[in-house]
Amino acid sequence: MLTLIKNGRLYAPEDLGRKDLLLAGEKIVAVEDRVEPPAGVPDVETVDAGGQLVVPGFIDAHVHILGGGGEGGYHTRTPEIQLTDITTGGVTTVVGVIGTDGTSRTMASLVAKARGLNAEGVTCYAHTGNYHVPVKTLTGRIEDDILLVDLILGVGEVAISDHRSSQPTLDDLAKLASAARIGGMLSGKAGIVNVHVGDGGDRLDPLLAVAEHTEVPLTQFVPTHVNRDADLFAAGIEYAKEGGYVDFTTSTTEKFLEEGEVKCSRALATMLDEGVPLGRITMTSDAQGSLPEFDAGGDFVGLQVGEVCSLYPEVRDAVSVEGIPLEQALQVITSNPARILKLHHKGRLQTGCDADVVLLDQDTLEIDGVIARGRAMISESEAVKRGTFE
Repeated sequence: MLTLIKNGRLYAPEDLGRKDLLLAGEKIVAVEDRVEPPAGVPDVETVDAGGQLVVPGFIDAHVHILGGGGEGGYHTRTPEIQLTDITTGGVTTVVGVIGTDGTSRTMASLVAKARGLNAEGVTCYAHTGNYHVPVKTLTGRIEDDILLVDLILGVGEVAISDHRSSQPTLDDLAKLASAARIGGMLSGKAGIVNVHVGDGGDRLDPLLAVAEHTEVPLTQFVPTHVNRDADLFAAGIEYAKEGGYVDFTTSTTEKFLEEGEVKCSRALATMLDEGVPLGRITMTSDAQGSLPEFDAGGDFVGLQVGEVCSLYPEVRDAVSVEGIPLEQALQVITSNPARILKLHHKGRLQTGCDADVVLLDQDTLEIDGVIARGRAMISESEAVKRGTFE
């Protein structure tokens, strides 16, 4: 099937002005000033994007697709994600992670859930392991998981500076990162280590120590939750200036923000003002993960659940509140994660890339439509494709 999107203003994510976009099957086959329906082809759907902005499908590189939580007991385990949880947020590509519970949530289940989401129409990858070191893999070795399992991109999320982590040593982190790097090199994948950073006093120091004392580069790590509090955020600025990547978490609560968590849109503006290169910054939702609250003694007192739909509003706020140009703000959820994860067919509107497209109202910047791998998921702000059990 062919889909022709006409009269929209394209952000690739760079502002390309008025362009037409032709999709064939799951790929973008033409981006031109004007594209006419191919002669003799009857099955062409034409979408008039007049009054809309046409942007790449969003990439959410940290999602607990199996659910997360459990810090308060079995009844606090958060539910698995559903297709429309993803698509209504404009997201067309997700990367699944496990998190704290690597016992009842296994790598086999993670891969099966990822394949299910792929079958339903979005693109889903995964990282191997969970919070704890040694990493529990699918095959028994990190390198083998990355090399032999198509949808496994790297390792994570491994926890540091957190009372829920396994307190990995420098040697533990170095060996883990080296294995991920080798697996990535042999497979042509990113081989990154996705790192959960808690509110402990070490902050990002363990990652800096690995880069300082070994040959593993800082870019082998992608630390997330860097906007967790003011001290970690300040450390994140210096970390990024040293050449590392930093990821902000968009799912939050009013209480977390009152206690010092840095709102993602403000975090982006601040880092850019501090001279951090835009290409080193991403945002993810931590969706379906728990947003737990602990008391001063470290005891669990409650939780909320992260949502994919928290991702894009922070990008919109970066534009409307912080004054960041749309083509820059979009990069933290499109081309930046695609490049860092070596998903060369994602994150851009250009010939040969996957047909992942989001249509935005040009005045409000609200999501009007979502196309994933060439198939309409959201149309006129309503879900037109639902998951198997929705």
